[in-house]
Amino acid sequence: MENVNAGYIKRSNGERCDHRGSSAEPQQHHEADEAEKSLSTSGHLKKHHQRSTGKKPHCCSDCGKRFKSSSELKKHQRLHTGEKPYSCNQCGKSFTQSSHLVSHKRTHTGEKPYSCDQCGKSFTQSSSLVSHQRTHTGEQPYSCDQCGKGFTLSTNLVSHQRTHTGHQPYSCDVCADSFTTSSQLVVHQRVHTGEKPYSCNQCGKSFTQSNSLKSHQRTHTGEKPYSCDQCDKRYSHSSGLIKHQKMHAGDPRSVE
Repeated sequence: MENVNAGYIKRSNGERCDHRGSSAEPQQHHEADEAEKSLSTSGHLKKHHQRSTGKKPHCCSDCGKRFKSSSELKKHQRLHTGEKPYSCNQCGKSFTQSSHLVSHKRTHTGEKPYSCDQCGKSFTQSSSLVSHQRTHTGEQPYSCDQCGKGFTLSTNLVSHQRTHTGHQPYSCDVCADSFTTSSQLVVHQRVHTGEKPYSCNQCGKSFTQSNSLKSHQRTHTGEKPYSCDQCDKRYSHSSGLIKHQKMHAGDPRSVE
């Protein structure tokens, strides 16, 4: 009778097996698979741990901002390099992220898949819906640590904080005027180019800003969304309401 050695027995074909009946070579494959699985699980666990602890191990070499993942860092670095790898096949506009391109394409199709369940207003982006819903709830989760003013969007807080610091990082390459936000610069540059990309679909009048178009369209619809909380008088523009409210406050400069 053949001796059993180190937990192995010999099959009739001469192949060595462990006591569970698997051959030595498959056992080695099994151990390798388990090791690979362990490494994979370890990697996912590490990422999960970073998310749960708030750890941000990936640092931007240009500005020092930190990120939880290398993919987030890569997206951020495009702000420094100017790389915009995602382009619209209808107008050629380029974007740093594919999600931004998807949202932009809805400006061509008119698709607005995100709707407010309180007023029915629709949006091209879920983030725009979340921001809009704060107009109903009054939530302003972003507060200035210098003056306490609250904001519905973190980007609005960042722009506001520049009023304290005086920082105007966006400069016009034609006249050198500087601005606190990139959107202000874009609007300003239309003064030089004459571009008016927002057109009224009823009379054809064009505007440099989307909010100017919205205000104009109220002359067609008769909508007056701004109401006085003291007398319920309504206005189509916020400037009209502000002027009216000064009358209640006794401001002699206010004339209806």
